[in-house]
Amino acid sequence: MMKMINRIHSNSKRPYLPYVLPFALFALCTYLTPFVDISARIVYPLKTVLVAASLIFYWKAYCKEIKFLFDRLAIVSGVFVFLIWVLPEGLYPQIGHSSGFNPYEQTSGFVIYLLIAVRMIGAVLVVPLMEELFWRSFALRFVIHSDFKSIPLGQFSWFSFLLVSVAFGFEHHRWLVGIIAGLVYAGILYRSKNLFTPILSHAITNFLLGVYVLTTQQWSFW
Repeated sequence: MMKMINRIHSNSKRPYLPYVLPFALFALCTYLTPFVDISARIVYPLKTVLVAASLIFYWKAYCKEIKFLFDRLAIVSGVFVFLIWVLPEGLYPQIGHSSGFNPYEQTSGFVIYLLIAVRMIGAVLVVPLMEELFWRSFALRFVIHSDFKSIPLGQFSWFSFLLVSVAFGFEHHRWLVGIIAGLVYAGILYRSKNLFTPILSHAITNFLLGVYVLTTQQWSFW
């Protein structure tokens, strides 16, 4: 009981934690990997589990922002972002170099399919929730006011809209299409006032991208 009380008290004093911590864990695992002698086949499952655990731990802090409603625009926009993500490949300069994740180079046998399953689960279920919580729920509102909880979810501001979308784009190797994706995901949030809409759109994009990677073996997209 004391642990639960301490947890609630901590959340009330640091309301940003449920939105920032999962994102920070994912970023930390991603950017520290090159400096740590850990196999790539372990890193992604590990960070997926850590981020998923943090999202579950803080679920009650943000669950009221997510209403599980079908939205046709979320599906259309998810497909649109997928097409925008892959079609302009090679037509603009990108940030750094993406080596991609090829499970066939990491292991063999049944473990290959296990790695692919974990990658798809992470990309479709964990990453969209983690990123939309940080960028579209926290960052969009925090840019408007540091007391972000006082700002209604989906409140529009040109400065917030453009700044966060650009920042979201430069988080990715493919920065240009990342910016477009950020604009689209924010736009459908403004329309619906429901965080589930950009989460669903983002999940559809990532699912289609995963199918595309597995079909074409264009591992640089992973």
